[in-house]
Amino acid sequence: MIDDRPVVDDHLHLDPDAHRGIDAVRDFARVGGTHLLVVNKPSWHLGVDAETGADFRTVFERTIEIVDEAASELEGDAWPVLGVHPGLITRLVDDRGFDPEEARDLMQAGIDVAAEYVDSGAALALKSGRPHYEVDDDVWAASNAVMRRAFEHGAELDCAVQLHAEASEDMTEVADWAADAGMPSHRVVKHYAGGRLEGPTPSVMADKDRLRTAAERGEPFLMETDYIDDPDRPGAVLGPKTVPRRVRWLLENGFEVAVRMAHVETPKRVYGIDTEATLERD
Repeated sequence: MIDDRPVVDDHLHLDPDAHRGIDAVRDFARVGGTHLLVVNKPSWHLGVDAETGADFRTVFERTIEIVDEAASELEGDAWPVLGVHPGLITRLVDDRGFDPEEARDLMQAGIDVAAEYVDSGAALALKSGRPHYEVDDDVWAASNAVMRRAFEHGAELDCAVQLHAEASEDMTEVADWAADAGMPSHRVVKHYAGGRLEGPTPSVMADKDRLRTAAERGEPFLMETDYIDDPDRPGAVLGPKTVPRRVRWLLENGFEVAVRMAHVETPKRVYGIDTEATLERD
């Protein structure tokens, strides 16, 4: 902990087999981190070339296992966020010969399976989105349909949906799609966000410029590293110690209100989790 405060990394990945895994969690905890939202790695990174929605279960269950291990290393808690990486559509269409509608159906089936874990209480939230790079119109439409399926489950299950999507400061249209599905738009979380975003709740990358913008803006936000735990890219995207270190920097620069916003108020508002009550205080 840092001054008896919860410190939450809203989006990172842990490799259960091939890289640092729990050692990354220990690094996070050693510098004051207390809570983690762990997003499953892309299915192909874990050697899964899905043919059916059920094939994603291996990915989801390995993620749940390492999250349980992670929680035991923290003074707070850890939760799985499960879903289908939107970049899968490119692998399906370009590499495996799927047409966009077939890819859409498979990815929606994977989202359906992820929703079962949220419904059972084994996972906290869903992950979806659309490519952050240029794609054909039919692939874009299929990707948006997958994302809308996640919003339908978010409404039904009263859970958040984290989005991997293009860089933008205005995603009100996407937030409106969630609202149209019956899901509160503030429960849509834009992962890898800058400090300013209209529509979804931004999960702000923990670099100083983005965080200063978010803190000065005064709107709800979260903090993340998007640590990918990849043996070929050590420390990418940001290392697991980054969020606690940036919390200290924010506090040193007078942003106590923003720190509470990002690590207590917004997690409760978006995910329904109480990061203070789940702390083990001496």
